[in-house]
Amino acid sequence: MDKKHLICACCALLISIPSIMAQEKIKQTAGRDQLGEFAPKFAELNDDVLFGEVWSRTDKLSLRDRSLVTITSLISQGITDNSLVFHLQSAKKNGITRTEIAEIITHIGFYAGWPKAWAAFNLAKGVWAEEVQGEDAKAAFQREMIFPIGEPNTAYTQYFIGQSYLAPVSREQVNISNVTFEPRCRNNWHIHRATSGGGQMLIGVAGRGWYQEEGKEAVEILPGTVIHIPANVKHWHGAAADSWFAHLAFEIEGENTSNEWLEPVTDKEYDKLK
Repeated sequence: MDKKHLICACCALLISIPSIMAQEKIKQTAGRDQLGEFAPKFAELNDDVLFGEVWSRTDKLSLRDRSLVTITSLISQGITDNSLVFHLQSAKKNGITRTEIAEIITHIGFYAGWPKAWAAFNLAKGVWAEEVQGEDAKAAFQREMIFPIGEPNTAYTQYFIGQSYLAPVSREQVNISNVTFEPRCRNNWHIHRATSGGGQMLIGVAGRGWYQEEGKEAVEILPGTVIHIPANVKHWHGAAADSWFAHLAFEIEGENTSNEWLEPVTDKEYDKLK
């Protein structure tokens, strides 16, 4: 398949994502529950306008992005009461991870003030205190992305350190799979061989991961990151130590293609990445 057709197929896939990610209108009752009798109009504006209309405009700005804007605004004003706790909890539900909230508040601290960041961290630690494990962690990660995690990647277990999962996305026009890695899981060094064409393309879907070519620094993969892997280049990819990770893998057609699996990525190599 030529480059033009590959790009068209990729675009078609990405264009379909917003419709899949469409959210239902948010239903909020906190205003009426707490202030319904004392301030009915304020309760109505809170429940029906702020949440029912503004927060529900997910075609304009995602819930995740609205959470980022809201917690930044509250922390910048020094508001660290129950309203910030509520919005931190919402941010967690909207897909912001423990690693991300720590980085977000650290960044805010340089602009809004160190004491405000300290106060926010004390609340965030409580919201993200319980680390989900096992099937709960898997289910939580599934809620972060639109593609399925799929089944355990048993056919390639010998080429991975840790547990990975594979979900076919397309087997027409372009071969596309969603590959999910548990924290610290990574594949061995390997090479996509081809005499012409070939190689692979990765697109980050959820979580945080790494890609590294031999002799080069590792590259962080986040949702939306695109990695182009030429044929005949030794490399590996996988999850960060503190995060589940998923990427789409696009197989690029070529002549005489094959995968050459090599040695594992050692803990010493892997633990240098932060």
